Amino acid sequence: MKRSTKVFQGFVVTLLLSGTVSAVAQKQDMQFFRPNDKRGINVFETTKSDTTRFDHLKVKVGGNFTQDFQALSHQNSATPVIVNGVNANQLMPLTNGFNLAMANLNIDAQLADGVRMNLTMYLSTRHHEETWVKGGYVQFDKLPFFKSDIIDHIMKNFTVKVGDYEVDYGDQHFRRTDGGNAIYNPFVENYIMDEFATEIGGEIFYHHKSGILAMVGITDGELNPTVIASSKIDSATGKLNKYAPAFHGKVGYDKQFNKDFRLRVTGSVYADKSSPSNTLFGGDRTGSHYFYVMENTAATSDGNAFSGRYNPAFSEQVTTFMFNPFIKFHGLEVFGTYEMAQGRVITERNTRTATQYAADIIYRFTARHENFWVGARYNSVTATMVGNPTDITINRMVGSVGWFVTKNIMLKGEYVNQQYDNFKLTDIRAGGMFSGFMGEASIGF
Repeated sequence: MKRSTKVFQGFVVTLLLSGTVSAVAQKQDMQFFRPNDKRGINVFETTKSDTTRFDHLKVKVGGNFTQDFQALSHQNSATPVIVNGVNANQLMPLTNGFNLAMANLNIDAQLADGVRMNLTMYLSTRHHEETWVKGGYVQFDKLPFFKSDIIDHIMKNFTVKVGDYEVDYGDQHFRRTDGGNAIYNPFVENYIMDEFATEIGGEIFYHHKSGILAMVGITDGELNPTVIASSKIDSATGKLNKYAPAFHGKVGYDKQFNKDFRLRVTGSVYADKSSPSNTLFGGDRTGSHYFYVMENTAATSDGNAFSGRYNPAFSEQVTTFMFNPFIKFHGLEVFGTYEMAQGRVITERNTRTATQYAADIIYRFTARHENFWVGARYNSVTATMVGNPTDITINRMVGSVGWFVTKNIMLKGEYVNQQYDNFKLTDIRAGGMFSGFMGEASIGF
């Protein structure tokens, strides 16, 4: 009850803050901006379309609010492991009911012509029920303060982002649920192996009118940066752990051939040789929307916040590649992912691997407004685990239906079935599976 009250109070604060901003500021659009509502669907990196005139500093306050209803069941066949007289492999008994609501607060400011700032806060989430700052960055699509015609011409094809931002690795992070922001996701949950992190650094993005795109970026490779010198010995080198920068990049092609057909294909890479705590596969501070599945009887909502996901726990020698095709023809959308990742933790000498496949098929209708959809997703992860004799496999099948009541209000329901294979018998996930129905209501503005 206390946590639900916090969420409600946070959402009320969001609405009140929205009301304090002038009506003119709220009605005016930001430049080079992804809307927080239905209009933001299938927007990846913001484009170079300069359709909004800059007159003065503008502030836009927005928010997201998501409430889930869960009707899931789970089972396993793991060997009992008795710890202090309790079976640590006994699953938490589940019932049908509402999960903790999640809410985000979004603040965007148009600081100058082509210069925009974003600050996003998690008002309440499963992993952190108190308010946390997700990150903040400044995006430059123009550099008016140089007063140079040459620079102005160059910036017609370039975007520069600096700050503590969501790393642009792959395209899936543009379609995932982020705490209270579920507007862009046609499903309730994210991938099994959820690649998402906020890190301090910068990106330079190149857009060309032909559809060719490219990006290079460098970050500190950490979710929680530190200035404390390393005291840990790397098992592979026998030397003190180093804090190396992380690099990421993307190349691709994105073209709207006509009003009915769009094609986008991208390849991405992320590499971090050494870090005190790289969290590319564990950087989500909000948590899974499948509560308590495959968790034991001692689990807590925030202490076991990533139910149903798999984190390969790579923190050293992280190298990962992702390939994403996207096709939209009339109301039909096909989005795919193929991902190859490797890395290790500081106590390991050798790297391990993890591979992920996913395919989304969505059909949106009616033809004019596309306010309804039906969809299906297949998601599979195969990975090497320490102490496991064979590679483990996790498979998920999801079916989804949804409705945009307005551009700001979305309702969706799904059926999910997830299977765990080849886990050792003493692992709680041995012979594991969960399935059932989820319902979700989400608001974005």
